[in-house]
Amino acid sequence: MNPLETSISPSVLDHISDPDLLRKSSFVRGEWSATGPKFDVTNPTTGKVVACVSGSNVSDAKSAIFAAQAALQEWRKLHAKARSHLLRAWFELIEEHAEDLAKILSAEQGKPLREARSEVTYGGSFVEWYAEESKRLNGELLPAFETGRQLMALRQPIGVCAAITPWNFPIAMITRKVAPALAAGCTVIVKPAEQTPLSALALVELARRAGIPAGVFNVLAADGPSSVAIGRELCESPIVRHLSFTGSTAVGKLLMAQCAPTVKKLALELGGNAPFIVFDDADLPSAVAGAIASKFRNAGQTCVCANRIYVQTGLHDAFLSLLVQEVKKLKMGNPFEAETTIGPLIDADSALKVQRFVDDAVSQGATAVTGGTPEAGTFYPPTVLQNVNERMLCMREETFGPLAPISRFDTEEDVIRLANAGDSGLAAYVYTKDIARIFRIAETLECGMLGVNASLISSEHVPFGGIKQSGLGREGGRVGLDEYTEIKYLCLGGL
Repeated sequence: MNPLETSISPSVLDHISDPDLLRKSSFVRGEWSATGPKFDVTNPTTGKVVACVSGSNVSDAKSAIFAAQAALQEWRKLHAKARSHLLRAWFELIEEHAEDLAKILSAEQGKPLREARSEVTYGGSFVEWYAEESKRLNGELLPAFETGRQLMALRQPIGVCAAITPWNFPIAMITRKVAPALAAGCTVIVKPAEQTPLSALALVELARRAGIPAGVFNVLAADGPSSVAIGRELCESPIVRHLSFTGSTAVGKLLMAQCAPTVKKLALELGGNAPFIVFDDADLPSAVAGAIASKFRNAGQTCVCANRIYVQTGLHDAFLSLLVQEVKKLKMGNPFEAETTIGPLIDADSALKVQRFVDDAVSQGATAVTGGTPEAGTFYPPTVLQNVNERMLCMREETFGPLAPISRFDTEEDVIRLANAGDSGLAAYVYTKDIARIFRIAETLECGMLGVNASLISSEHVPFGGIKQSGLGREGGRVGLDEYTEIKYLCLGGL
């Protein structure tokens, strides 16, 4: 039995001030309805049901696609300032209801309430940013190649868009996709993760209150089997012109193949296996603090978290000692208690995966300096391994859990070779005071994002995405708006 199960109510309704935010069915064409099987949303802290949701099926997906298609023409014709006002109203409602959103998120996802509050703020920042950027969706006047001609390029909305979002950031991953799509004049269908539909439904309820028209923003909540069928329908529909997905590389490849017959535009943010590199000249306290923030945020369930930690030989022992000291200060427990800094994993299978990685490493000579022993249910203690090598699962695959494997290296060339091994290329982190080294590494590390002496690098106005098999396209910033537009070239003659 989970020792924490008596310390938190199973009902989200006990924690929120606006019960109307707790929606339990899909939202299509401005109405709350679903015809698919019902499914339970459970609290990963306790394993208890927080809500029973009326799920969607393929028929609902078709309805959402047609609803988005029907709403598209009026939405895309709406002038940019009007769309901006609606997005701004949505942002202000997110801010107004931030505490309720954080509690709903924490109850269904398990991250500490303090982290949930930060995610709501982060998620809202995308809506605020794209409310402004919608007024700056400019075209381009080009120099003529012949007298009597005028050349221009128009940026137009791509059309109906679909977004399939993950459970680890159930608010931010929706706003990062939906806000730029709406700002560009597109309509959207969101299929949130089956583990965390309540956050998505609360967001669309606030969008409805903000005045975003029926059919412009639709949400399909569904259980696991129905989610697979709905995802296929979104991929195969010729009406849907853009698919955005955040999740595993394996699922991303499957969706990419399903989209191929209709030649959709894709934005894929897939798996990471981020190297975290600490050189001898790094500021030790800063490097350790960065490792803690990157590795153990959301119990290690982030695509950009440090997965492989490489420390140069001269600083290795001091880094390991201080890291273990700081890891032992982390407080694992009830996400709703103020002192909790690390919550549960999303489910028991995730905890078993971490244990499998630990067992594999220990069997090959690694040592668990702290942690390494599973707790009850979905909890796994923050764990540090030393004496790891590249053959171990924890260095070859993404753990997605609170496991920090530490490996020593000797030279810059060695660590670059190790960091670039494999198919992933999402984020990487480097701690050093050597400016020349920083620029060398920025050129040679194979990643889409690099944090130099910094471990929390995401913001609404910067491009987010990876290279190699970590994905396609970018989200956030100006380029995030480009993902949802097409360029039309006009050549005007006879002038």
